Amino acid sequence: MGQLNENVLHPSFFEEKNATELAVDLLGCSLHTSIGGEKTSGLIVETEAYCAPEDRASHAFQNRRTPRTETMFESGGVSYVYLCYGIHHLFNVVCGPKDLPHAVLIRALEPLEGVPTMLKRREMSKPERRLTAGPGCLSRALGLTVAQSGIKLQPESGLWVEKRKREPGSVEIISATRIGIDYAGKWKDKPWRFYLKDSKWISKK
Repeated sequence: MGQLNENVLHPSFFEEKNATELAVDLLGCSLHTSIGGEKTSGLIVETEAYCAPEDRASHAFQNRRTPRTETMFESGGVSYVYLCYGIHHLFNVVCGPKDLPHAVLIRALEPLEGVPTMLKRREMSKPERRLTAGPGCLSRALGLTVAQSGIKLQPESGLWVEKRKREPGSVEIISATRIGIDYAGKWKDKPWRFYLKDSKWISKK
């Protein structure tokens, strides 16, 4: 992957935070992939926190351990990618200490690097909001599938996160309820979706 990039976030960045903290701190950072010789990246502009074992909206509610969710119980700094409706690959960042199944869903990106590659993967002709607005859209644009689930977030794996591109406090962060979890009882009302107020790339206002 070439010379060491000092902007790459170290595993401790993810291990020391719970999901709601990380969901905020990831805003303004950039997500990078290097897959099949193609490099792509985007500014993280929207996230959602999932805080099992109490959170009924989480796949690991009540510490549910399955072949799919086992990754969520790893120490922070690994990826959790799952297939939604058999179609969409959704990318999450696992955080916190080992055996605490917290994760942050990346919901939207502002494209940065490799836009032609993203357009090809999304079968689009020009960069529009739907290119990377929505977790399924951004995963496809960046080439992420369940094949990347469980890998460490580092350049050597072809999937990593870099420090904020914008200074903390330079933009307003909005918190709102999460999307698509009406089944989760009182947990559906938690304001655990976060996004950059000024971004044109978020999935839903």
